[in-house]
Amino acid sequence: MTPSFGWSLDYTPRRRVSVVLPIVLLTLAFAATGVQAAGYDAASDVNSMASTTDYTGAQAWWAAGYTGQGIDVALIDSGVSPVEGLNTPGKVVYGPDLSLESQAPNLTNLDTFGHGTFMAGLIAGRDAELTAPYEQAPASAYRGMAPDARIVSIKVATADGGTDVTQVIAAIDWVVQHRHDNGLNIRILNLSYGTNSAQWYGVDPLAFAVEQAWDAGIIVVAAAGNSGYQAKGSSPALASPAFDKRITAVGSSDSMGTATLTDDTMPDFSAAARTGSARAPDFVAPGVHLQGLRVPNSYIDGLDGKTLLGDRFMRGSGTSESAAIASGAAALILSKYPNATPDQVKRFIRNGAYDMPTQNSRQVGAGELRLAPILNAALPTGILPIAPAVGGGSIELARGTDHLTRDGVVLKGERDIFGKTLNADLLAILEAAGNSWSGGTWNGSVWTGSSWSGNSWSGNSWSGNSWSGNSWSGNSWSGNSWSGNSWSGNSWSGNSWSGNSWSGNSWSTSTWS
Repeated sequence: MTPSFGWSLDYTPRRRVSVVLPIVLLTLAFAATGVQAAGYDAASDVNSMASTTDYTGAQAWWAAGYTGQGIDVALIDSGVSPVEGLNTPGKVVYGPDLSLESQAPNLTNLDTFGHGTFMAGLIAGRDAELTAPYEQAPASAYRGMAPDARIVSIKVATADGGTDVTQVIAAIDWVVQHRHDNGLNIRILNLSYGTNSAQWYGVDPLAFAVEQAWDAGIIVVAAAGNSGYQAKGSSPALASPAFDKRITAVGSSDSMGTATLTDDTMPDFSAAARTGSARAPDFVAPGVHLQGLRVPNSYIDGLDGKTLLGDRFMRGSGTSESAAIASGAAALILSKYPNATPDQVKRFIRNGAYDMPTQNSRQVGAGELRLAPILNAALPTGILPIAPAVGGGSIELARGTDHLTRDGVVLKGERDIFGKTLNADLLAILEAAGNSWSGGTWNGSVWTGSSWSGNSWSGNSWSGNSWSGNSWSGNSWSGNSWSGNSWSGNSWSGNSWSGNSWSGNSWSTSTWS
């Protein structure tokens, strides 16, 4: 069987979810139907975060005093819930909620899907009672790659992962314009997301948006994507925006159940270059059976077939996870070299990567993430520039085969989630000037509030006037269709998030192409 969706869980998704789903998920008692690992022991699990941070070399950086302190990582995803490991005061700052759940006060910023919280934990999770030196803590203590980094969460996805590429672009633009707000220091942008765009990255609007972040000094780390899903479209082998040669594209490696690198391989789901001229991942990072933080009663948490590791953790596999591991690694590097450019950090990691003997560069790029050998190395210089994107392409082609739908109406064409026409040429001009957002307005519609309230960005009510008369595909919505909690993960085609699997079962080439 070939996976048919980018973040593919190994189950068959329903195309539509009840409008009350997130509220049910957040309030009903948890009744797991997945596999429960009794007496989970992180010390004996080679894919625990204790083991992963050890064999990737992150712990060597911690021991030298580099823990991600002072570095903010923007996470554009499904939100972050304050579960243990992410509930220390100040660990998570909430940017605008641009998701279709933003209109339900009990869902705003929270992770009803379970994806964003898992990624946040891999990047910068840390149990509240932990203090440095983190490398001396027991394996049972949960630590992400950069335990002192901070997460800036920008929610774009609903409970079943539903989002549109225009929401993701708007989120990227917001990160660029607000990267230094109120003491923020956003230096990394994690995108465990991708579409099978049907156009060249040089004109793709999503690729152009991430390049503006790159040029603003933000290291963009993007999941390479799912090869089975990518092959279904007309796009290059890597997902968009990972197919953009300027940013950092990360594929997955499989530990094969050992803490040594010599037997590591690239799992079949991780996207690779189909031809010698195609874009390959820059490098690969652990992405199979990783221990991550659960959101009890979230959509993923309620699926059959996932593997739970006690009450707090579950397993996850995919290039989503690998991108998060790489984002944490970048935070460690920036805590030592705060003035490093995105190009320098990307090349720095590539220079230290392990040359995997069983893989070729079209599969794994420079090799597998390895931080210890570069701890005392100098930053690279003299990096050759890559021609920048020009933008102005098609929003519809940027979606690839991934579309939001509601009651059979598909969001398609050159329009955003408000049904408003989006001129990609004009958007590119505004993005290049750093002013595509004006307060809480993007593309002529008021998406969110325009100021901070403590550690959260203010919200905005999408009144009936915001939606009445707007059309996605010839059908108009009435105002009450969009009010209150009626948005709750409705109808996503399931193609974009690059997690690939939440099951503890091994992958095989006969199952995944």
